Amino acid sequence: MVRVSVTGELRAHLIQARLAGTIATAREKSLGRYRLFAARDPRVLLGLDPERDWPFGEVLRLMGQKCGVSVDPAHTSGPDEIDPDRTIAALDRFADRLGAAAGRRAPVLLGTGHPHRLLDFYAALADALSSAGCPVLTSAYGSRVDIATRFGVRTCLLDYVRGVAMMRETGVRGAPGEGGVHTHSPLPVRAVLGAAADAGEPFPELVIGDHGWVCGAGQLGIEAIGLADADDPAPFVGQAEGRVSEVVPLDDAARSASYRPLARYVLNRADLPR
Repeated sequence: MVRVSVTGELRAHLIQARLAGTIATAREKSLGRYRLFAARDPRVLLGLDPERDWPFGEVLRLMGQKCGVSVDPAHTSGPDEIDPDRTIAALDRFADRLGAAAGRRAPVLLGTGHPHRLLDFYAALADALSSAGCPVLTSAYGSRVDIATRFGVRTCLLDYVRGVAMMRETGVRGAPGEGGVHTHSPLPVRAVLGAAADAGEPFPELVIGDHGWVCGAGQLGIEAIGLADADDPAPFVGQAEGRVSEVVPLDDAARSASYRPLARYVLNRADLPR
């Protein structure tokens, strides 16, 4: 009964916070991203190199299966939908992989392209994994990475906050809200792994994150788990092709505090300190 109660509370929270159910992501945006993915536009591949062609219709069907979005291509407007039961089931599998990594004290790397939204979620996992004896890796701290943005190529600095890698604008230090960069790029995770190789430092056995952190790591053969919105098909395609281990479908741009109950749920299932 305790498990049912906890799951029911989480489901209600997902819907109330619009992390699942009716979400803020626009249907038009999701469909546009699916078309760009089908055309192999690097802006939406997130570092993934798909093994086969993914026509628009197949991407749409996959996202319906993984997220619960409508598979009707004629449904072209309004807010998108994510099935909260799919979110909870994926969180359970995510937690099981987290617990397995903790059990073998695996070195882990955590990174986010959403520092303003998801940092606290990942930081809670980093704290728990560190307490369980997992090395939380911080290679390439302070490295400069040139990232393509809609404003052109910008040089960003790789920083770590509470064990979580993120990118900052150059010349900015302090709280994550100060200069934190929203990015889909796989270049940061490549920089971390390259620096670890050059310095003879440990490689992660598990990468936890979103966007290019998950797809970039999975493309290189490293176990990767993370979160993804309904308009980001690349992680789900990576999972379908066997290069990303688990993806949790949810709105990834809600208020930071909205993700705290998810962190508690995951850590409780993984039997990690909270």
